[in-house]
Amino acid sequence: MNLLEISLFFIVPAFAAAINSVAGGGTFLTFPVFIMNGLTPLQANVMSTVALWPGTVASSYGYRDVLVTDRKRLIPLLVVCVIGGAAGSVTLLNTPEVIFKQIVPWLLLFATLIFTFGKYGVVFLRSRFPEAKEYHNLGIFLQAVIAFYGGYFGAGIGILMLAILQMVGLSNIHEMNALKTLLAAAINMATVVIFILAGAVVWKLAFIMIAGGMFGGYAGARLALKVPPSYVRWLVSVIGFSMTAYFFLHDA
Repeated sequence: MNLLEISLFFIVPAFAAAINSVAGGGTFLTFPVFIMNGLTPLQANVMSTVALWPGTVASSYGYRDVLVTDRKRLIPLLVVCVIGGAAGSVTLLNTPEVIFKQIVPWLLLFATLIFTFGKYGVVFLRSRFPEAKEYHNLGIFLQAVIAFYGGYFGAGIGILMLAILQMVGLSNIHEMNALKTLLAAAINMATVVIFILAGAVVWKLAFIMIAGGMFGGYAGARLALKVPPSYVRWLVSVIGFSMTAYFFLHDA
């Protein structure tokens, strides 16, 4: 690799991890950039997770001052995140490359729509379930579904988790972001372990990406407490729709 490639595989995960901390949607950056630089769609998906997982861990540490939750509620959520993420990643690795390539545009479209319009679902849940503690068991089940999707593809899981956390009674956006980041770290941890055991990690890129992801993840978490995420969300939505259109046209 030349210096330009090394810089690219550091800067893109760093920027994506920072965006994940502030508003989510970092995969919309890493996935297409990795493909455009020679990785297959499946490799790009695997390496996006590998690159961004350390960033979610660093972000969780950055959010440590606002992470307040009941351990009895947290442990079941973490368990289903690990199991669901592992199951999703195993399913991904057993999906033929040609099939995965065909469904990539649809996955991107789904993720972009969820990311862009999912906030209205959060508002609906807030009005529909103002006292939502009794929906905790349903929330655990839905979190398991999100974890499976996160292990398989992952883009857009942040807004889905925010909706679930709202449904089970959380309302403080900083606390929700902190818990969402911790749950995403659990999903991605299980996914990364499966990818490593399966030999799916491109190690010559991994360490550069991980360094970038950790740097961006921690910096983004500290900025997220100060920067309104709405502007970042609009930028990510534009990128998401642009990349979705590109992959639909590219496969046409």
